[in-house]
Amino acid sequence: MSVDSLPIEGSCRCERVRFSVSAAPVITMACHCTGCQKMSSSAFSLSALIPASGFTVTQGCPVIGGMQAVDRHYFCPHCMSWLFTRPHGIDEFVNVRAALLDNASGYVPFMETWTREKLPWASTPAVESFAQLPEPQEFPRLMQAYAEFSRSTPASQ
Repeated sequence: MSVDSLPIEGSCRCERVRFSVSAAPVITMACHCTGCQKMSSSAFSLSALIPASGFTVTQGCPVIGGMQAVDRHYFCPHCMSWLFTRPHGIDEFVNVRAALLDNASGYVPFMETWTREKLPWASTPAVESFAQLPEPQEFPRLMQAYAEFSRSTPASQ
């Protein structure tokens, strides 16, 4: 993804909720857990972990939905599109559903998680793969590897 393309806008399906991303992601991912499969109605969810200071809801008022557990999943109250997640314990980041960005082509998933629950036919171009979530101590390495990956990956891939 090219940082030159920032800020980038995004929205839910009905466009009643819009948001802006003004910071590059620290990592992009595809999650294959059954929860993401059900909430996204797809084989996996695509997301970009964005510094919270670089994420702004610019229109509308998202509501908390999903499992309403420790992670706060935000949805459009009208079309019910899953917009973003504020993960518990890491308030400095927002996990944005990358496919909702107006131009999501540069947000290639760098890692995939919960592959032990993935559908047998599902595949991604992810470089890193984890049966569950990576251990917290792996994130500095992953974020550094993603920074190198994102500099070398053209936005059209």
